[in-house]
Amino acid sequence: MSYYAGFVAAVSNDRKDEFIAHAREAWEVIFKPMGALAQIETWGDEVPDGEVTSFPMAVKAKPGETVVFSWIEWPDKATHDAANAKMMAPDFAPDMAEMPFDGKRMIYGGFAPVVELRR
Repeated sequence: MSYYAGFVAAVSNDRKDEFIAHAREAWEVIFKPMGALAQIETWGDEVPDGEVTSFPMAVKAKPGETVVFSWIEWPDKATHDAANAKMMAPDFAPDMAEMPFDGKRMIYGGFAPVVELRR
């Protein structure tokens, strides 16, 4: 069964094109070669501020930034874990442009599906 890595970050509106280019490059250089099945990158359209919690609060979005929500589908947890171990290794350094957002404010996690419904 598929396994998903999910990400939420804040990206400066004037860096949207850089974000898209970086995502495409990450697919070709990192995720696809490591066995990912799909990569989805979304640009916030209706992402309201909350009173207690919200996407903007979670990533400490600043004025002029948009919240992005992304996920990568892996064939299984084992493939995800192997790829993640490679990416976290000290010598992992693909020749890529720097991330166009503050990685310290990004939140991420791994998710096992419990319900999958498709048309």
